[in-house]
Amino acid sequence: MLKELYIENLAVIEKADIAFTEGFNVFSGETGAGKSILIGAINAVLGGRAHKELIRTGTSKASVSAVFDSIPPLVAQKLADNGYTADGELLIKRDISADGKGTVRINGQPATAAVLKDIAVGLIDIHGQHDTRILIDNANQRELIDGFGGLKDKLSAYAGEFREFSAISRRVKQLEAENGEKDERIAKLQEDIAAVEKLKLKKGDEAAVAEKLDRARNLEDITNALSGASLGIAGDDGEQGAADMTEAAAKLLDGITRFVPECEELSARLRSLSVELRDVGADIGGLLPDTDEDGSLQELEEKMSGILWLKRKYGLETDEIIDKCEEWKRELEELSDCDNTLAELSEQRRKSAERVKALAEEISALRREAADKLTAEITEQLTFLDMPDVRLYFDITQGKITVNGMDNVELMISVNKGEDPKPIAKAASGGELSRIMLAIKSVSAENDDTPTMIFDEIDTGISGRAARKVGTKLSDISKKRQVLCVTHLAQIAALSDNHLLIRKNTDDERTYTTVHSLSYEEKVEEVARLISGDDSDTSMQTAEELIARRGEAAAQ
Repeated sequence: MLKELYIENLAVIEKADIAFTEGFNVFSGETGAGKSILIGAINAVLGGRAHKELIRTGTSKASVSAVFDSIPPLVAQKLADNGYTADGELLIKRDISADGKGTVRINGQPATAAVLKDIAVGLIDIHGQHDTRILIDNANQRELIDGFGGLKDKLSAYAGEFREFSAISRRVKQLEAENGEKDERIAKLQEDIAAVEKLKLKKGDEAAVAEKLDRARNLEDITNALSGASLGIAGDDGEQGAADMTEAAAKLLDGITRFVPECEELSARLRSLSVELRDVGADIGGLLPDTDEDGSLQELEEKMSGILWLKRKYGLETDEIIDKCEEWKRELEELSDCDNTLAELSEQRRKSAERVKALAEEISALRREAADKLTAEITEQLTFLDMPDVRLYFDITQGKITVNGMDNVELMISVNKGEDPKPIAKAASGGELSRIMLAIKSVSAENDDTPTMIFDEIDTGISGRAARKVGTKLSDISKKRQVLCVTHLAQIAALSDNHLLIRKNTDDERTYTTVHSLSYEEKVEEVARLISGDDSDTSMQTAEELIARRGEAAAQ
């Protein structure tokens, strides 16, 4: 619960240190005294928007701090998830700077406003005088039933199934759209693949073809050079070559070795050279082109022309074209199998749709059951709150299946005898809406663990006995959780456990707002002021009687 609130330099509040108690805490004060500023301060410390215009004139910074104890498990878990601890108490501090750079601290550690807002959900439930509009919104009416019926887990499971169905449906629609262009795409892929495969390309082919083409284009020069060299070394039938002439020279030297002994060694060297020349001649002859090599020039020219055409067409290098062709083959295979994939996905969608519908129907049935019970409990509360002729029900009709189920919800109400129920926005006044909201809050208080509830002027539009009943209901709620209430009505203020007076004071230069916890005597005076605007003997006596009834109500 909210244990303490400290405010400094916020609008007309220079400094205020407010201690709260368990049970029923009431704020009262003259119009304009600053009650709305207190609610704004609490909103700010819960992560709400904090404008620099709230800073007290003449100061550079405003500060709001709040101390909470009895932290709910959900809040404690969120604190732990974000790296904060809450050993018994939670301290939140929010500074608002004139330069627009505010700071947030949680138990002394820095935090962002977004993290604070997430963590603070579950600490306080604030209901303002304008929040009755949530009753008018059909989505809120549906959520009211879901919360009362404890459908959170069911709805979470359903939402997961619905999202899966939606994802499959989107994929089916995509494939169906692609299917319309499939034949054209398949024809284009087949054409491109055929153009590449016609050349029987392999990685590195362009360089190899270029090399072979260069040889083929110079084949005549190669043949002439090799033939001439072979003839010069080996000779032919009509002419001796270098090998023959070398061997003949060796024979001539053999004839004179007995006269010139040195010629024996020279002859041997010439014979060895002759053998080497014949080997070289044979190797040169082996390099001569085949007789059919002339025919490959045209094939090579055609292949190189095809390679260059592909490069121009696709704007890619040869090896990149080969890789691209593999991608085309994979895409062609997928497109060819598209019909099978579409059929499989369509079957998955059908089964998912059946599961979604079954879950939606189950949730719808649970909603109807919860709505009947909720209607009965709200009606009972409204009867107590001086609306005995009220008739209300939740009109639940089936509509389009969405992530929230298949139900359209409209809260229908009749507040007077003889009138047919109408949508709540058209059938209830401001005061009636306030009591309806209080009845709903009273019922919902049984189904959540938010430790503190704030009612900001929920007494709008009511008076007399209805006001007393509203006060009694607020007091009843305060037996289960802490209640803070801003009120103008004596009937409500008299029932408080802790009465806080907000008073505006002025001096020659400034306006100051103070918050003061009242003693019994001071409370009597304030309740008397709320009754008649003064502290006459009559109003003081009436105030004492109202306060005394609080004890009687508590004893019941």
